[in-house]
Amino acid sequence: MRVNFTVNGRAEAVDDVWEGESLLYVLRERVGLPGSKNACEQGECGSCTVYLDGTPVCSCLVAAGQVEGRTVQTVEGLATDDGLDPVQEAFVECGAVQCGFCTPGLIVQAHDLIARVPDPSDAEIREALAGNLCRCTGYEKILDAVRLAASRKAVSP
Repeated sequence: MRVNFTVNGRAEAVDDVWEGESLLYVLRERVGLPGSKNACEQGECGSCTVYLDGTPVCSCLVAAGQVEGRTVQTVEGLATDDGLDPVQEAFVECGAVQCGFCTPGLIVQAHDLIARVPDPSDAEIREALAGNLCRCTGYEKILDAVRLAASRKAVSP
C-alpha cells in the first residue's frame, strides 16, 4: 500500500508499505530520518517518540497505515533553519546527551511538556519523562536541561 503523510512539514508518499510495518521503520528506513531510535519495539522505552498530529506517540507502536493523511514531526523537525530548538540546545549545553539513544524521545517529550506547561515543576518534569528510559545519565543532567529550556521560555508548540 502507499502511505501519504506530512513529516516535518514535507509531504511524503511511501510505496509498498506492508500491514505490519511501523511508523518508526518508515521514518528511519524509508524516509531517511534516523533520529527516532529503535530500542524496545514495545513502547516501553520512549526512544522512538515523535509527534503525531501534535501528540507525542511511540512510533514503534503506530502502524504506518495509521498515518495516512496525518502529520508527523520528528526530533529532526524541531530544529529550524536558524538552528536547534531551545530544548535541543539545552540538552547539549547541560551534557544531557551521552550515548544518545534515549535523547530523541526525551527531547520530544520535554518539548511537549514545556509547550503545555511553560514553567514545569520538578514533579511535572519527572511525570512527563516517566515513559522514557535512560541508562547512561542518571537523569540529573536531563532534568537540568528541561529546567534550562523552560527558563528560556522559547519553546513553541
